Amino acid sequence: MFFKTLKQKFAVCLCALAMISHHASATVVEVRTNVGNFQINLFDEDTPRTVENFLSYVNAGAYANNVVHRSVPGFVVQMGGFQFNDSFPPDAIATASPVQNEPELSNVIATVAMAKLSNQPDSATSQFFINLSDNSQNLDTSNSGFSVFGQVIGDGMAVVNQIAALDRFGFASPFNEIPLQNYTATDAQSGVEITRDNVVLITDIVVIDSAVVTNPGLNPVPNTRIDATPTTPPSEQGSSGGSLGFAALVMMAIVFRRKIAK
Repeated sequence: MFFKTLKQKFAVCLCALAMISHHASATVVEVRTNVGNFQINLFDEDTPRTVENFLSYVNAGAYANNVVHRSVPGFVVQMGGFQFNDSFPPDAIATASPVQNEPELSNVIATVAMAKLSNQPDSATSQFFINLSDNSQNLDTSNSGFSVFGQVIGDGMAVVNQIAALDRFGFASPFNEIPLQNYTATDAQSGVEITRDNVVLITDIVVIDSAVVTNPGLNPVPNTRIDATPTTPPSEQGSSGGSLGFAALVMMAIVFRRKIAK
């Protein structure tokens, strides 16, 4: 009877694990902008907390009318933190609790990673950036490593590079490296109003494929420059509850298996 009960509990754990694995299946999202659209394949299995956090903003529509607010040639383009409400500067969006750092993968060209505060490894919320070149030597180790959670696929980097090629303008931080289109230095000096037609506007980010296996040919590069052991999470981890539950179920399954073996 005892072993039967354990087997039943173990079966329940396996079912729960299967459900969570399905929830954390490979996902492709499309970033829709007024410059062009590009797709990102998310690395759900490698960085589950980070993907879950990112998708929570996607599913809430938090990225609608966001702007690309930072562009550094040969380095990164950054977005996800500010919404354009027909006036400049854009407004900061509401954010949830920070997500625990997951520096499992390398910051090579075309990868997508979370932005965070200086010297605060577990401070990422909504902002993310796209690596314009191989930044692994720097970003894989600094600030305990930056969490890569996806990769631009197909011809998407052509759109990203088009954004990166736009002229940049220096307004008050955090808009001191903002890319603008159809806007000149003379316009800036004359105080010409910045409109929706000038900013790189993200109209929305949507899930277009949530299949278990998407783009199986992708082989994300592991971060070998840093010990990938997760850092201590902040006191509030509202966005990582599902991942913590997954870990707990795994431990339960191991315990039950050992008891059954005895």
